[in-house]
Amino acid sequence: MSTLPKIAWIGLGIMGSPMSENLLKAGYQVTGYTLEQEKLDRLARAGGTAAASLADAVRDADVVITMVPASPQVEAIAYGPDGILENAKEGALLIDMSSITPRTSVDLAKAAAAKGIRVLDAPVSGGEAGAVEAVLSIMVGGEQADFDSALPIFQALGKTIVLCGPHGSGQTVKAANQLIVAVNIQACAEAVVFLEKSGVDLKAALDVLNGGLAGSTVLTRKKDNFLQRDFAPGFRIDLHHKDMGIVTDAARAVGAALPVGAVVAQLVASLRAQGDGGLDHSALLRAVERLSGQQV
Repeated sequence: MSTLPKIAWIGLGIMGSPMSENLLKAGYQVTGYTLEQEKLDRLARAGGTAAASLADAVRDADVVITMVPASPQVEAIAYGPDGILENAKEGALLIDMSSITPRTSVDLAKAAAAKGIRVLDAPVSGGEAGAVEAVLSIMVGGEQADFDSALPIFQALGKTIVLCGPHGSGQTVKAANQLIVAVNIQACAEAVVFLEKSGVDLKAALDVLNGGLAGSTVLTRKKDNFLQRDFAPGFRIDLHHKDMGIVTDAARAVGAALPVGAVVAQLVASLRAQGDGGLDHSALLRAVERLSGQQV
């Protein structure tokens, strides 16, 4: 019998499926629940157990991990008679790895404490590739003791794992991460259009740029997207639009000015309004192309 904690995984999307599979590879027993049957079938093929309901998934779990799109979805699965807080056992650890507002995380931790359930907010960065390769950056908010107990689980999912402060701190750092990523992608997209209109060999230019101070993980990960105009979603514009709303609201609440971030947030919103919300966030290139008079 394994001495590892039993895990319930809620949300098996682009990120959740490979992350749950990495826990199975690490020897954990994983019971999953999501709304899409094909995702449950995928988990079962990987060696996990598909639950018939959320309540069934979490009832016997030592650790419940959630990975859903936004605050409304976290609240929907956490609260109510069929939710996590009413059905998880006392003493369980709830790790929310979704990207949501810091306030939602703080409120969830308070509500869970009243039920004897511990909580960590632990959003991630690294995209689908980072999830598949188990090299995610994981930014955590919560108590030190809970972080310590969850560390082996995090180590099966990522490489850079940091406790950033009390509840909500992980989400605050994730919001800053999404600000940096969006601005970086926008800068790369503008450079691509500039280079192409100047008649430069784009692949050669991006290779040399990525070897210097302009190089970044974003450029490394998204270079082929730009070159091939391949915008199959690794992280959708719709989700980055949501995240830019989080960072904009959080910055306003603390009195931080985000002049460049505000412009990029509007560019993300405009791309979404033009019907590109389901594309990868590297599709910010399409917005720059449109502004530059190109047909896309």
